[in-house]
Formats: sequence, C-alpha cells, structure tokens
Amino acid sequence: MKQTYLVDKNGYYGEFGGAYVPEILQAPLNAIKEQYLDIIESEEFQREYMELLRDYVGRPSPLYRAARMSRRYGCELYLKREDLNHTGAHKINNTVGQILLARKMGKRRVIAETGAGQHGVATATVCALMDMPCLIYMGAADMERQRLNVERMKMLGAEVRAVHSGNDTLSNAVDEAIRDWCQHPDETFYIIGSAVGPHPYPDMVARLQSIISKEIKEQLQEKIGRNHPDYLVACVGGGSNAAGTIYHYIDDDRVKIVLAEAGGKGADSGHTAATINVGRVGILHGSRTLVMQTPDGQVMEAESISAGLDYPGVGPMYANLAARNRATVFSINDDEAVRAAYELTRTEGIIPALESAHAVAALGKMELKPTDVVVLTVSGRGDKDVETYLANKAMAGEYGNF
Repeated sequence: MKQTYLVDKNGYYGEFGGAYVPEILQAPLNAIKEQYLDIIESEEFQREYMELLRDYVGRPSPLYRAARMSRRYGCELYLKREDLNHTGAHKINNTVGQILLARKMGKRRVIAETGAGQHGVATATVCALMDMPCLIYMGAADMERQRLNVERMKMLGAEVRAVHSGNDTLSNAVDEAIRDWCQHPDETFYIIGSAVGPHPYPDMVARLQSIISKEIKEQLQEKIGRNHPDYLVACVGGGSNAAGTIYHYIDDDRVKIVLAEAGGKGADSGHTAATINVGRVGILHGSRTLVMQTPDGQVMEAESISAGLDYPGVGPMYANLAARNRATVFSINDDEAVRAAYELTRTEGIIPALESAHAVAALGKMELKPTDVVVLTVSGRGDKDVETYLANKAMAGEYGNF
C-alpha cells in the first residue's frame, strides 16, 4: 500500500501530532474527535457547506495565469486567488465549516485566536451569520499593527480581547484561548484558524481548506489539459492555506511542494519565525511538532514583519513533510517579503497580504524551467498591510520609489 503523508488513525503525521491537552479538555476534544468526520462527511453537512462556499464566500476562487510574472521567472505561473474570497482570505473556508460543526454539536459560544486578524474577521463573520456569541483573543502588538481588522471584528459583533503577555502576538493569543476553553469546556467551541493544535484540529482544518486543491485540479484540467502542476507554492506559519493548497496532491510525487516560512531578520539572527529551519521537536499548543526553543526547552518568541506567520511552531503536517523531505522549505526574510509584495503589485496589479508575499519571494529561490507549471496560493489580500508596506517601502528596492 502506498504510504501517505496525511494523518493516521491515531492523529499523527509520522512522529508529529497527537493530542497533549489538560485533563479538563479531554472530554470536549474527544467529542469533536468522535463526531467531526461523521458530521463533515455527511450529505447534509456537505450540501450546506458547499452552498455557503458558493453563495456566501464566492467560490470557486479564480486560478489566474500571471503572464508578466511568468516571463519574469521563466515558468508558467498561476495564482490561486484566495484573496478574492469574502473577508479577503482563505480563512473563511475553515470558519464556515467549523461553525456548522459547532452548531451541529450543540455548542452555544465560540472563541478563536488571531494574529493578522483575518481568521478573527472570518470567525466573527460566521458567528454573525449564525447568531452566535464570539470572543476573539489577539496579541496587543498585533492589534496595533492590524487595527483595521480589529475594527472589522468589532463591527461584526465580536468581542476582541487584547493579550498582554510574551511579545503580545499570535502564540500568546493561542495560550489565552486555550485557558478560556479550559474554563468553559462544555458550552464552548474553539475555532482554531490554522493546521495546529491537538488532533483532530490539524486534520479538520486541512479537510475544510482542501477545497483549494480540489478547485486547482479542476481548473488546471480546464486550462492546460492536465490536473496537476509541477510545483505548488504556499506560505506556512501554522499552515492553513498551505494545507488546502497541497491536500489533494500531498501523496502525488509528480508534484513538488515548496513552502515559505517567515525568516524575520534572518533564520540565524535570533529574530525569526523560521520554525522548520531552526526549531526542535517539542510540544506546543497540544501537538508534538517543531518548536523554536531555547537550549533549556523554553519556547522562544517568534519575530516577523507578518503577524499571520509570527508563530514559534508549525503544524505537525509540515514538520513531517520536512522531516521526510517531501517539501522544500525556504526561509524568507522581512525585506525579501516586502520586495516581493511590491513586485507582484507592480507586475500584476495584485496587492498581496504580507503572508502571501513570503510565498511570492520563494519564486526567486527556485530553479524553474519554461515548461514548469507553478501554482502559488495568494492566501489573502494586502489591504490590512498597507501601513506596514508604506512604513517599510525602503525594503522594496526599485519598487519603493514613489
């Protein structure tokens, strides 16, 4: 039987994964584990989920051939336009699915964490749609640099609670959300935004995001007469957009997987979020994965210009892909990401989110041929990052002269 890189029946990807949670969370987590597959694979769920993706989210998202970028990088480059979804990113694919699951499990309250704010906005959006109370935890530093998304969440009716601990970013927001869940385990559903956390969350998020790769297969078949690219490229922090991009290709060895993680000021600088490059095996937020750690095992603070990639761990799927050499992982520094964002903006008229800009920057590190078909997921739009782009336009090189 052909080996698979997807999760096994025990919740592991190779040696990574599992569910390492406090005893108080065992019961609610087991309830999700016992029910999620039956629910999300049911005809009733799929009908409602797909109708919402079509009529509310606006799927399918386009697969756009980027002609000028193709010439620039000497390949056939296609952009999967998740930035065109309702709320401006891929996150809504997952929150639509998880809110339906929460409702079918009889939960009365939703919590979530957010870094760049896109998952928070997507969660607040579906809670407004389903008339459920919503509490979003967000690091104080991220609230400052993503003020627009904070106001969007509030406008949608969510309470946004600032987290003042660590370096006030995504990892600390996850810590607080888990504490909340421990205090209210029975009535609360925790909508995790990335392919991280205890099993079954990494698998559940990957399945709900897999609509991305399902559409890629159909769209490539229509455009080029075959349903697989030579390369898939996506940014990875926790890894929700990457999970969706690679899901239906993960066991297809014709397709090379390229991941771009946040190098910050450099993977070896001590000011980075390049977990796959510098992390060691550890336990973080309920999962055995790669974690950035001090020599004595304390979790290091991640640093990146991108709030959505500013995380000291990585989803267990990617720890396994890297360990088994299934994926090539590039560390993209802040200046490389900013320059790539300006390049895509000036070349194709698409302003990407800072997270997506890391994936664009990976193109410059790849050895490509003119016949190579490359699909790169633009996971979100850059409206939320315009102030950061303007403040750092000196990093954009020739593109910053305006």
